[in-house]
Amino acid sequence: MSIEADTWDSELSGVARTARWTAAARARETARPDRLFDDPFAALLAGADGDALLRHFHTERAAADGNPVLPIRTRWFDDFLRGSVTPGCQVVGLGAGLDTRAYRLDWPAGVVVFEVDQAAVLDYKQQRLARVVNVARCERRTVATDFTGEWGPALLDAGFDPAARTVWFAEGLLFYLPAPLATAVATQAAELSAVGSRIAVDLIGTGIFRLRYMRPFLDKLVEAGSPWRFGTDTPAEFLRQAGWAVEQVTEPGAAGTDYGRWPQGAPPVAFPQLPRSYLVTAGRSAGGPGTTPDGAAAASDAHR
Repeated sequence: MSIEADTWDSELSGVARTARWTAAARARETARPDRLFDDPFAALLAGADGDALLRHFHTERAAADGNPVLPIRTRWFDDFLRGSVTPGCQVVGLGAGLDTRAYRLDWPAGVVVFEVDQAAVLDYKQQRLARVVNVARCERRTVATDFTGEWGPALLDAGFDPAARTVWFAEGLLFYLPAPLATAVATQAAELSAVGSRIAVDLIGTGIFRLRYMRPFLDKLVEAGSPWRFGTDTPAEFLRQAGWAVEQVTEPGAAGTDYGRWPQGAPPVAFPQLPRSYLVTAGRSAGGPGTTPDGAAAASDAHR
């Protein structure tokens, strides 16, 4: 299934512009015969200048068909949700942006998906999707707010039940926030989570900010009004301090997380100055923070 993009007819700025960039990357992946996922709405959401955004944010050392991190990341989050969501549970997308999983994934019965993001982004997505699709594949509720303060009350007002099992995901969000705010978001999610809840996030290492060849890309993010602000070389500790019991830390290119797109493997752990992207899962257990949920794999010591 494919949907033709039409003209760009409204203004989105800052992080919202990078949301269209990642939508364009998902459209490019969807067009591949060996695609890792199928997002038939991505081109529409990227807008007519989606290809221009891909060229604009292209780093000088990226492959001609783009950075493999983005499609690997999307597929990894898809797999996490498919493996975590059970009938009747809640799903919360933090910084949901132009994510279309409510429309493109098959959900168990009774699932409610809450999409939390800026009102302008959610409105833009709704207006675009309304042209081509009538209903989501689950009950979908939008929560228009930002992450500069207490966003929990808005989520509760939308019908979120903190006593119910919840699956959270924050894809491409936390590194856009200052470190204290990123911690506050992860902490607030933990405080709203019942036992058995899970979360998946992606984080970047601090080496990204030090490498010279990354500077032009980072400068373009600044010019777009959406700079990357936060990185950590201890992703497991970041989530532990926020109240989560860490299950797994991996990276694009690691065993089981290359999807055939990163045959050279992940960067060596001994070199934190290299650009690193972490994919982390954690849960809420009866034992409290730091207690790994039953059946979950322990996080790698290298990332603690």
